[in-house]
Amino acid sequence: MKPTVLNTLLLCAGLAASSFASATATLVKDVRVFDGKAVHERRSVLFDGATILDADFRGAPPQGARIVDGAGRTLLPGLIDAHTHTFRWQELPVLFGVTTQIDMFTDVGLMKQAKQEMAQGSRHDHADLFSAGTLVTAPNGHGTQFGVPIPTITGPEQAQAFVDARIAEGSDFIKIVMGGGYGMQSISLATARAVIDAAHLRGKLAVVHIGNEQDARAVLEAGADGLVHLFPAASGDAEGLARLARSKGAFVIPTFAVLESMAGWRGDDLLASPALAGLLDKDAQAPLKTRYGNKERAELLAAPKAVTAALVKAGVPVLAGTDAGNPGTQYGVSMHRELKALVDAGLTPAQALAAATSVPAQVFKLGKRGRIEQGYKADLLLVEGNPTADILATRRIVEVWKDGDSANGLREGQRQRVAKAAQATQPGSAKALALPADGRISQFSTQRLASPFGMGWSASTDSFAGGKSTVTLNPGQPLADGQVPLAIDAKVMPGLPFAWAGLAFMPGTQPMESVDFSTVKMVRFKVRGDGKTYQMIAMSQGVQIPGAQSFTAGPEWTEVTVPLRELKGIDPATLTMLGFNAGPKPGDYRFEIVDVRLLTE
Repeated sequence: MKPTVLNTLLLCAGLAASSFASATATLVKDVRVFDGKAVHERRSVLFDGATILDADFRGAPPQGARIVDGAGRTLLPGLIDAHTHTFRWQELPVLFGVTTQIDMFTDVGLMKQAKQEMAQGSRHDHADLFSAGTLVTAPNGHGTQFGVPIPTITGPEQAQAFVDARIAEGSDFIKIVMGGGYGMQSISLATARAVIDAAHLRGKLAVVHIGNEQDARAVLEAGADGLVHLFPAASGDAEGLARLARSKGAFVIPTFAVLESMAGWRGDDLLASPALAGLLDKDAQAPLKTRYGNKERAELLAAPKAVTAALVKAGVPVLAGTDAGNPGTQYGVSMHRELKALVDAGLTPAQALAAATSVPAQVFKLGKRGRIEQGYKADLLLVEGNPTADILATRRIVEVWKDGDSANGLREGQRQRVAKAAQATQPGSAKALALPADGRISQFSTQRLASPFGMGWSASTDSFAGGKSTVTLNPGQPLADGQVPLAIDAKVMPGLPFAWAGLAFMPGTQPMESVDFSTVKMVRFKVRGDGKTYQMIAMSQGVQIPGAQSFTAGPEWTEVTVPLRELKGIDPATLTMLGFNAGPKPGDYRFEIVDVRLLTE
């Protein structure tokens, strides 16, 4: 409803009476407005402090108000990423217009800190956080592999107590993991159903991580409020799944950003945009350069695209979420890829924008946010152009406001820091990786485990992650060619889903310092041992999950070659560690390694 002249005068008078209000009020004038649901071609929006005062302001600007020209631009509610894992880089989302994150698993202490800052109104430079806290998973299940001990559940009888404990910690909703994979365990369907019922008894949403269509159907039948992923597959019963979700009143968060990573797809390079890349330093760019999939399999995106289109047609709420925190994603910036992917899957640009604003706010009951309306939170995003016609316009950010505070100072400061860091790493400003002529990095002797560069070789175990595995390294007698093999005797202990013990090579001069291995095509080495299967792993900057390739150490010396491109999720340009490990199956292991080389062709 448009304000009357009297209402406008009273509003102006009220602003003028408060020095705080008149000093901080902002008027975005003559701007296209997407209010979270509908488009208004020309409006002026007035906000003061953390609150929108008038979403269709008429009349003279209040005295002292800052005037922002909206001509040719679009004002949107701050974006809401409906699926993140907010463990780090909390400064990034707001820089890209993401002012709220719905977190599916994070550290409880971090969650509590975010809640405290939100209550105090002091979280202006970080996105607001609504979180599941600790997810619901089985022992050795998905979520236990990150080296942080978390509570787990083994049966339906534990459901209510488990849910109540999460709520006591501050969880805003309950997130359940259904399905295993990669050697991990899963809770039973009976347990999932019991947890869903327990959450509903306490008035909490119960959302579920699934990895295939069968589990998706099962948890929807069990009463899940939403699916927080779709599944990578070449085909599926899209219409049937959409009908089931509609009949159960459920919502779905497809998370295309991470599904594309799993499919090895690289078709939309966010880093190709200087405006976006200029806000991400080398460390923050690293996850975007990696993928879960070693090889592009675009067909795996066929099912999630078809299901998403069917969901929209069936009227099922679709939410925009990136699963940021995983290879192929990054906080904040990946939302702009997610929006484009949703449009590619069949949403209109306006529907995609709603999926990132009003829809998650409504589904997760986030209060007065996700809309541009009077009394709503002044979390806003101003972009050049019209994203309701061209979704790529969301990437042309003019200004972001969080709680009414402009983030442009944060954005400019970040851009300067990134530029300065990039300048410091230009050719000639740092030592280039110098490989020996033969590429050999294993310069073992009976006295020391030498290497031509970096910190070199050392024992590696799961002890830092709370594991109890052990390893000893013993140089042997020189072989006929003069090289000294290294014997690795490992005892892998139970207790972790990814327990390990073995040998690590650090190429940097400090622990986990990155080195540019972009010219290295493969790692070649010789092994022999007890006939068991081992893993060569690699880590790169900003990536928490190593890429791995299995090999067998038989009784005779065997040459093994591992192309770096086959280590999924790893960026060779920022490599931080190579490892040769026993595990994760508990037991005693013994293998020998010699002649480890980095080859450029």
